[in-house]
Amino acid sequence: MLPFADPPALVVTDGAAGNERQVQALAAAMRVRTRALRLDVHAPWSWFAPRLTLGARVGLGAPLAPPWPALALGCGRQAALYTRLLRRASGGRSFVVQILDPRIAPAHFDLVIAPRHDALAGANVIQTLGALHPVDDAWLARGLAEFSTLQQLPRPRTALLIGGPRRGLGLDEAWFDDLLGRVAARVAGEHGSLMIACSRRTPARWRARLTGLLRDGCTHLWCGPGDGVNPYAGYLAAADRLVVTPDSVNMLSEACATGKPVFSLLPPAARGRLVALHAELREQGWLHALDENVDFSTLQQPPPLRELAVVAGKVWHAIEATRPDIAVALTASGE
Repeated sequence: MLPFADPPALVVTDGAAGNERQVQALAAAMRVRTRALRLDVHAPWSWFAPRLTLGARVGLGAPLAPPWPALALGCGRQAALYTRLLRRASGGRSFVVQILDPRIAPAHFDLVIAPRHDALAGANVIQTLGALHPVDDAWLARGLAEFSTLQQLPRPRTALLIGGPRRGLGLDEAWFDDLLGRVAARVAGEHGSLMIACSRRTPARWRARLTGLLRDGCTHLWCGPGDGVNPYAGYLAAADRLVVTPDSVNMLSEACATGKPVFSLLPPAARGRLVALHAELREQGWLHALDENVDFSTLQQPPPLRELAVVAGKVWHAIEATRPDIAVALTASGE
């Protein structure tokens, strides 16, 4: 039998930051050596991934050939097309883990890791509350050390994490005005400071509006590489509280992992699966509605929301129980 590839683990994404963050976090938690594959799947396979497999090898833009990886970790629909075909092409020799609902039967993969609000169930499905991420005490400490000057900003320090419009949520201009007004009024009333981070999905019109919140040297803004090194980790570490737009599962999950109060403004007419995520986060005490009358000093915080170690342990258990040869290969190559 052919040996496994070296490195023995393959991480597969479409290059989207949120997908890469999740798959890299899981690989790091499992302590396996990896190589990365960023796909650029061609149409029509990209339109229907991972359902359309006929002729898909032509559109993958990446080889499917031995030596096979012992472990393949994929995140996102395009990655799900590749990992689905990899499992078939390798004759099951590779153990395939897919992160996020692939929108096809979980049986096409060895394991699927999906948040509960996706309502995906199965014997090989590991459910999480939020997204996988690397945020823990050590990660926050490194962020604070790298961006130590943020500690000079007046307290209380509020981090505002901005995503972008998402279907079903109704994040229109009136909602954005309301969000900024509430946050600015709170910061001004407390004589604190505001740290604003945009994401790749933040519209240009929102970025332009955010620059208007800079004043008196009390606000720190990052809207892209033109503003220097991304201080996102520093913001999470230095903030006394965080406000997150309701569209991003990744940012909500990472904010709730800090152990600090987290707030969001969900439009009343919002619909879809993310509404269920917000409801569960609020029920468990990790997330609060952004209300002008909130008394931050009386909020009772639950322990930080950190699921990565448990998920990594479950993946290892499944590998050891069903594929001891792969467990040996991964352990022998571990960091």
